[in-house]
Amino acid sequence: MNSEYEKVKNEILHILEGNARARESEISRMLGISEEEVKRIIEDLERRGVIRGYRAVIDWEKAGVECVRALIEVKVSPERSTGYDTIAERIAKFPEVKTVRLVSGEYDLSVLVEGKTMRDVAYFVAEKIAPLERVRETVTHFLLKTYKEEGILYEDEKENRRLTISL
Repeated sequence: MNSEYEKVKNEILHILEGNARARESEISRMLGISEEEVKRIIEDLERRGVIRGYRAVIDWEKAGVECVRALIEVKVSPERSTGYDTIAERIAKFPEVKTVRLVSGEYDLSVLVEGKTMRDVAYFVAEKIAPLERVRETVTHFLLKTYKEEGILYEDEKENRRLTISL
């Protein structure tokens, strides 16, 4: 692919990453190319799996929905032929699991899970993750507060609460 296509493709990806609801007409105006070209590039990116999906970042607490999220560190014994892939794919199939990543450090996998209560999450780890054949160890970190997610700050702008000092 030529470098001009790569440049336009990357600009479209950055626009969509910042606002998945950006319309082709908006992107077209921003980049100075036709809507048809934007549509063709986006369809190509979707077909090739570069664009994996579209989603909203939701503050569930503000929406009044109770949920508990936890980050589970998992130490595994990799398989000789597939390494970490087989166990990571198996863990990823559980509906409670939102994200699975291979990481460096003391643990091998980072797993983000969601449940209705802390008990649900603890049960999930104890009954579904820990007993898996290649899992050697887990550490669970419950997420207490989100400050920023997917590049979006959760805290609304607050007034400067510092007291004025006058001499």
